Amino acid sequence: MPERRTVALVTLGCARNEVDSEELAGRLAADGWDLVEDAADADVAVVNTCGFVEAAKKDSVDALLEANDLKDQGRTQAVVAVGCMAERYGKELAQALPEADGVLGFDDYADISDRLQTILSGGVHASHTPRDRRKLLPISPAARQTADVALPGHAQEAQETAPADLPEGLAPASGPRAPLRRRLGSNPVASVKLASGCDRRCSFCAIPSFRGSFISRRPSDVLSETRWLAEQGVKEVMLVSENNTSYGKDLGDIRLLETLLPELAAVDGLERIRVSYLQPAEMRPGLIDVLTSTEKVAPYFDLSFQHSAPGVLRAMRRFGDTDRFLELLDQIRAKAPQAGARSNFIVGFPGETEEDVAELERFLAGARLDAIGVFGYSDEDGTEAATYEHKVDPEAVAERLAHISRLAEELTAQRAEERLGETLEVLVDRVDEEDGVLGRAAHQAPETDGQVLLTTDRELVPGRMVTAKVVATEGVDLIAEVLGDGGCTEEAGR
Repeated sequence: MPERRTVALVTLGCARNEVDSEELAGRLAADGWDLVEDAADADVAVVNTCGFVEAAKKDSVDALLEANDLKDQGRTQAVVAVGCMAERYGKELAQALPEADGVLGFDDYADISDRLQTILSGGVHASHTPRDRRKLLPISPAARQTADVALPGHAQEAQETAPADLPEGLAPASGPRAPLRRRLGSNPVASVKLASGCDRRCSFCAIPSFRGSFISRRPSDVLSETRWLAEQGVKEVMLVSENNTSYGKDLGDIRLLETLLPELAAVDGLERIRVSYLQPAEMRPGLIDVLTSTEKVAPYFDLSFQHSAPGVLRAMRRFGDTDRFLELLDQIRAKAPQAGARSNFIVGFPGETEEDVAELERFLAGARLDAIGVFGYSDEDGTEAATYEHKVDPEAVAERLAHISRLAEELTAQRAEERLGETLEVLVDRVDEEDGVLGRAAHQAPETDGQVLLTTDRELVPGRMVTAKVVATEGVDLIAEVLGDGGCTEEAGR
């Protein structure tokens, strides 16, 4: 009997990449590979890279080099790059980084097992030639559902029934059209792809060129995958894509998310549904109503503002301004005063003036956001903004970044203090002797928005939903006392 092959997946970047890694893990497990956590224990280390901004690309290269070092230290025989950076640069990345034994694009995912076996056996699989993936799908959204294009994390394979010998813990993620998915951790939260790609043409963003045009997953696939995750013990599902507010436009119903969310919330075993990546220009009253009034759907608004000065936004090929954005937040809080809101912002965009920075400050001061990400502008390959004149001096960009980051830290700490005395539903994420019991309220997404330190004399486990009162703050983090029985039931932690 041949020795079983081992593979480790190292994931960088956003939650969408995490979904893609679990798809790759599912395909490999179904084809007989053993999954291991540590790359040093694997025959092949697969690094799922991020290609969004320079810092993320550097992290991806560092991870590939670190994995390559293992070839001299342990059993690791090959290092393979996948993900957005591999898709975006292809042969160019392979030439610049000979330490990688393979650079695979999205089109290779369906045959990932064969690709890795070829590389592990000493063969060479030609790195793909990058192309604008927007051109692979029809211009008309309504015509995209039947297109034969690789969409990581989507239901692509015609699998009428699950194989009888499917390994334990592995299941079709979404019924008859789904790829296999294998969880790579035991965290009580998991992401589900709602769609891929983006039809917006923000002048600073390269993502549509390598992720492609917008295409929705079918509601039945999203529901089936969510049910499977709940069966695996997941308590919170986060819906991810490049733009969730466009969901359904290619399926004939731009309001499809409003009908899908209550169905997802009704899935047995789930405690919370969270929606990320919302475009302010596409927000509509019906969606706000569903997000603020549906039981188990978090009143959480991850709004992509990017800036608030009108001139900068137009140069970014975006819409809105300070007053319209503040009005949107007022509409949300009128329906759900405790609603969470977060956003990211770019400072130092070409042509940005000191007056524009002051306008952004005015917005931030009035927005009362729970979490704020701030990035300094830098040119991205192939974007319109990279061709713009009137670039802001790098030193000025750094100064503005430091200034707005300090302001953001102060304002989010103040927003946390506003929550003193609030009663929250907190999902326990982690319990350990050093840090105590840590969880997240409805306004806190994983990794990005702070956390809640729970004080209690009860024994809690990850996945348990408890009711707690905020008694103190530490920056954006909250300290809360568990109330009564805390909503603790035997079922809640299973």
